[in-house]
Amino acid sequence: MKKLTQYMAKYRWRYIIGTLSLLIAVVIDNITPQVTKKIVDEVIGEGNVDVLLPCLGAILMITLGRTVFQYTKEYNFDMCGCGVATDMRHDMFEHVQKLSVNYFDKTNTGEIMSRLTHDIDCVWGGIGFIGMLMAEIILHVTIVLVCMFRLSPVLSILPCVVLPIAFTLAIFLEKRLDKVYDDISDESAAMNTVAEENISGTRTVKAFAREHFEIDKFLSHNKKYYDLNMKQSKVMIRFYPLFQFITKVLPIATVLIGGLMVIKDEITLGTLAAFVAYCNYLSWPMEDIGWVSNEIANFFASYKKLKKIAKETAAITDPAEPKVLPEVKGRVTFDNVTFSLDDKNILKNISFDLHEGKTLGIMGATGSGKSSIFTMLFRFYDPTEGKVLLDGTDIRDLGLKQLRQSISQVSQDVFLFSDTIKENIRFGKRDETNEEDISTSLKQASADFVDSLEEKTETVIGERGVGLSGGQKQRLSIARALAKHAPVLVLDDCTSALDTETEQDIQHTLDALKDTTKIIISHRISAVRHANEIIVLNDGEVAERGTHEELLEKHGLYYETYTAQYGVGA
Repeated sequence: MKKLTQYMAKYRWRYIIGTLSLLIAVVIDNITPQVTKKIVDEVIGEGNVDVLLPCLGAILMITLGRTVFQYTKEYNFDMCGCGVATDMRHDMFEHVQKLSVNYFDKTNTGEIMSRLTHDIDCVWGGIGFIGMLMAEIILHVTIVLVCMFRLSPVLSILPCVVLPIAFTLAIFLEKRLDKVYDDISDESAAMNTVAEENISGTRTVKAFAREHFEIDKFLSHNKKYYDLNMKQSKVMIRFYPLFQFITKVLPIATVLIGGLMVIKDEITLGTLAAFVAYCNYLSWPMEDIGWVSNEIANFFASYKKLKKIAKETAAITDPAEPKVLPEVKGRVTFDNVTFSLDDKNILKNISFDLHEGKTLGIMGATGSGKSSIFTMLFRFYDPTEGKVLLDGTDIRDLGLKQLRQSISQVSQDVFLFSDTIKENIRFGKRDETNEEDISTSLKQASADFVDSLEEKTETVIGERGVGLSGGQKQRLSIARALAKHAPVLVLDDCTSALDTETEQDIQHTLDALKDTTKIIISHRISAVRHANEIIVLNDGEVAERGTHEELLEKHGLYYETYTAQYGVGA
């Protein structure tokens, strides 16, 4: 994400036009009391009626000019704020997309959503309407004070005493609210996280009859959010009456002191009328300065949160000069790969050499490190020791785009987007996947249920595949991977929700992919038994390896799994 000034520079002409319009509108607005002075002194005081009509015409022109320039001012500042927020949200989303998997492993989705929505909206206000209002207050007060001094330096002492008090209160208010807004932003993120998790996992919540527990959990965050906003309101309530008191005292004091000066012929009645009008002109800046300071504090708190995300860097990046493989054939090699995360050993000295077109089966108990091989291959994480090679080249020397485009994956946690079936299947290679590819991949994945749907592949499925059974989602996920036509195919426990017959059909499909290198990670013997080599992991290490028949003869872990799934005499 760029600096805020760089985003604003893109719209500098709109800012210039908006600022000029603001200046003209304020100047025009401050002419009105001078016209009032002329009417009181010359028309009412001296009886010069000829001056009345030009003065009324001047007031009409001032009103029209103020309307035009106020519109131009607000339109341009709103356009700037909207444009900057749009650009910033685009860049922030792009930045988040480029962050490595480890960032998302440690950061809640709700927090990221809060930054991309609420915090950027606060920045929008800060460099749009709120920023404009702050500039208008400063400019307006400056011009009003100049006009006051020209009318009566003595009477001008009053606003010069009152205004510093008001602005001191505003600064004190902003400092009191700064920490509150930090806490509100954090609690908003936490509440979004709880809501997002519960909406996504609503079936799990209902299946365990935990609705009341989850409601209480959400309400506890909601209550904290309420308390923090009430804390903010209480701070505002303490200070806002002071601003209102000051705005009411100033014109009253002006009338009392100015009236005595009129009686002593030190100033004219028209001067007093104009001066009182200028005092009223100071009322809205002093009343709004508290609210504007409040919003400015909100702006800085949100921008600080955004800068924190912007400072995050990807742990996994492209090399400075990535190697480019002219054609990826699909040979996958793990050379003494060891992987540790958070001081926990996950993989230790994993080695295998899988030639193109061959199949590797990986088995092991839960937590044995099977899925970590999947993350190593995609370079979601880098090995602590050793290296992973694709066609004999260390994948750390390859560009991430070529590496990941060369591998299709079906993970055990199936994710489908809230879109049509067609768009979900085209996701891997959207621009290259045609109708024939979609039809073929659905057939290969035994996803014949799509033909029974009213809109076939144009059927829109719910978020994460809501409305489909577990087996249907897995078959669509397999179809998506097959439609990509990548030289390497990784299947991570992808047939767990399928019936035996469908699983066999998909096994036949995989066997027919002679030019595709396949890595099958599974708990099921049936999924890996036909692999060219099978690796059995135990506590992150290779405990056994060989073909199905060789492993059965060893009577080890694989044999135990086989007898548990098929029976001793099977």
